[in-house]
Amino acid sequence: MTKFSDIFLNPKPLIGVIHLPPLPGYAGYPGIDTLISKALIDTDVCEKSGIDGLLVENEYDRPHQLLATPEVTTAMTQITNVVRSATKNCITGCEILLNDPQASLAVANATGARFIRTDYFIDPMFREGYGDMVIDAAGLLKYRKRIKAEKVLIFADIQVKYATMTIKRSLEKSAELAFQAGADAIIITGDETGQAPSVQCLEKVKKVVGSLPVLIGSGCSKENASELLAACDGAIVGTSLIQNDQINAEEALALVKIRNALL
Repeated sequence: MTKFSDIFLNPKPLIGVIHLPPLPGYAGYPGIDTLISKALIDTDVCEKSGIDGLLVENEYDRPHQLLATPEVTTAMTQITNVVRSATKNCITGCEILLNDPQASLAVANATGARFIRTDYFIDPMFREGYGDMVIDAAGLLKYRKRIKAEKVLIFADIQVKYATMTIKRSLEKSAELAFQAGADAIIITGDETGQAPSVQCLEKVKKVVGSLPVLIGSGCSKENASELLAACDGAIVGTSLIQNDQINAEEALALVKIRNALL
């Protein structure tokens, strides 16, 4: 099994998020060429800034659907493949929102991407407008084995933002269960986009999972990165790097500089 440290040589990797415009089937779809062009601009900025990874995500497929449609899976495969082919240093990953980690795994396996993110892995959760999320960590790992995608790592959120736990469970317990279920890294978010988890939450989870990487999943910025990154193993960074719908080079460089000072 590939490990986190096998693909990310930096001990505290920063993973930028490519927020794609609407994909086929959604209002506002601008065409595949526009999607690819946007993704390649973000890729180039991250490569030149020293960002360690890229997460391709269908952020603006709204309202999100629980399961990916064929046209979304096809577009995500095409775009992720282009991004991966364009990278020299960044490690590529993907996530198809809202609750279809098998589709994300299939895209990663087809394109050579090295990781996926799944918002829902081990915690029974309810989301307004969607109902109960399908939670099947064991089934996801079986699927990964069946399609021979063991090299694709699973980065799993616990108690993710915008959803409500349907059972009472501590964050530490969720982390322990995700670790036992086979997550390759654990992601901690704040309560909403742009809101960071507390240092205390990161430290608590890190104590429970030991050597398993713990990543910040929301709210990491140049204003708080020094404090937050000292308590964990890296961050997935979307909103704070984006200006005018593109990843901004100055913001990316500033964040990398702060991270590098911790090493």
